[in-house]
Amino acid sequence: MREPTFWILTALAAEPRHGYGVLQEVSRLTGGQVKLLAGTLYAALDRLTAEGLVEADHDEVVDGRSRRYYRLTSDGATALEAEAERLRLSARTARQQLAAGRPELGPALGRTAAFPKLGRLA
Repeated sequence: MREPTFWILTALAAEPRHGYGVLQEVSRLTGGQVKLLAGTLYAALDRLTAEGLVEADHDEVVDGRSRRYYRLTSDGATALEAEAERLRLSARTARQQLAAGRPELGPALGRTAAFPKLGRLA
């Protein structure tokens, strides 16, 4: 799963959100380290809808503009859970490799930042 997809599904896990709400939630969840571009988001939402991982929840009009809300489907939740587990195992393997290859790095593992500088995801 690509990183933008992971964060979009994660942003929709708790509740339905409109596009801008997804962008804001991804930024909040990652401490501002991941910033999706609008074009990336809407292309991904179209693809994820076609794949059955998200679906339109409802539309509303705010200040004359239509907002479509999206929600995670049960297949989307299953895919997100599988990816979260894959990432957990990958991170564990990386930590084991760091500790095995360079024992002096062991103490540094607890001091790493939650997210490296990632910038914008196009």
